[in-house]
Amino acid sequence: MDVDLRPERLFGLDGRVAVLTGASSGLGAAFAEALHAAGATVVITARRADRLNQLAAGRPRFDLVPCDVSDAEQLRALVAGVHERHARIDILVNNAGNSGPGRPAQSETDADTELLLDVNFRAPLRLCRLAFPVMRRTGGAIVNVTSISGLVGVGTIPQASYVASKHALTGLTRELALEWARFSIRVNALAPGFFRTEMTGVLEHDDRRRDWIRANTPLPAFADPVQAVGALLLLVSDAGSYITGETIAVDGGWTAR
Repeated sequence: MDVDLRPERLFGLDGRVAVLTGASSGLGAAFAEALHAAGATVVITARRADRLNQLAAGRPRFDLVPCDVSDAEQLRALVAGVHERHARIDILVNNAGNSGPGRPAQSETDADTELLLDVNFRAPLRLCRLAFPVMRRTGGAIVNVTSISGLVGVGTIPQASYVASKHALTGLTRELALEWARFSIRVNALAPGFFRTEMTGVLEHDDRRRDWIRANTPLPAFADPVQAVGALLLLVSDAGSYITGETIAVDGGWTAR
């Protein structure tokens, strides 16, 4: 069989340009490190420029672009700048997200819902649309970072608008995969469970919720962000070249219960 099956070739990203939102901490920072280690030029973006500077300090192949994904004009400027500097986008990872106030559905406000839809659904949709004219030239891979809340309800942790926004992103992933397959653009999603990040920190320090999460996660709960990078590299590399329209749960077995 005349196929190079070496892992460094299957998972290598040499010469590719990746755009990653929400790169300043948690899963985003781990994803940035993994894409860079695999050989990609990584355009890292987030609102906190100081965090981006710390991540990329003195290291080649990192391109820093502070950006608020809820601002449509900033997203347009992001894609235009990447195209001007790098002439291509091979990988897009929509990782930026907002978990909202964590109030019961009856206590959420319209403003809460609009914020979560803006950040968790509309921003990835806008960025996919903006990146499409660039990506269609060479093909590529899009990964939308959803959540286990984009697959199932949680209930004990009340987040109705968050759950709705992540379900919308899961549905968008499937539809874009079908629409853009003819352009050799693969579109998949990652659905993380409970990782040790700023977003879930409040849960880990709440005794009742922490114990409930641990009791309902077959593998140890609150994983380290590095435990999600293997799934990401599969979806953006040649190793996953025949995968599209899928959502991979990286959740310690939470959704298998």
